[in-house]
Amino acid sequence: MLAPKRVKWRKHQKGKMRGKADRGGTLFFGEFGLQATECGRITSKQIEASRVAMTRYVKRGGKIWIRIFPDKAITKKAAETRMGSGKGNVEEWAAVIKPGRVIFEMDGIPQTEAFEALRLANNKLPLHCKPISRATEKLAMAQLASARKAKADKKAARTAAAAQA
Repeated sequence: MLAPKRVKWRKHQKGKMRGKADRGGTLFFGEFGLQATECGRITSKQIEASRVAMTRYVKRGGKIWIRIFPDKAITKKAAETRMGSGKGNVEEWAAVIKPGRVIFEMDGIPQTEAFEALRLANNKLPLHCKPISRATEKLAMAQLASARKAKADKKAARTAAAAQA
């Protein structure tokens, strides 16, 4: 399982998971990927279970990249412990995931096989994800660019009308 070799601080605060992923949202290595659609935490055990499910389905064919790393310490106090007496011990490591983050990438296999392997990996994760490919990513980027251009044109027309009045 994945865990950091050494950390600057042993225990972390809980933190917030607001907003969208500001990095790691596009395919970088492979042709297909699994992109998160909601926020949450994925533990190192869940990452390993997803990886095993994918590799078993593709029968060790193709190439798989894990794009997340569990670098946040999750602490737990013992059962039936009274309040106080400090923070609990580190029990597991987790990766904080925001919407839009690419979790896994695959290459070297057909799209139908890749999407089925990514679906099996998604079943092992505690949050909803969607399979993406380079083609769908390119289409989404084109739609985003056209929406931005339409918004800029509308704003320019509004300022021109205000200047005339």
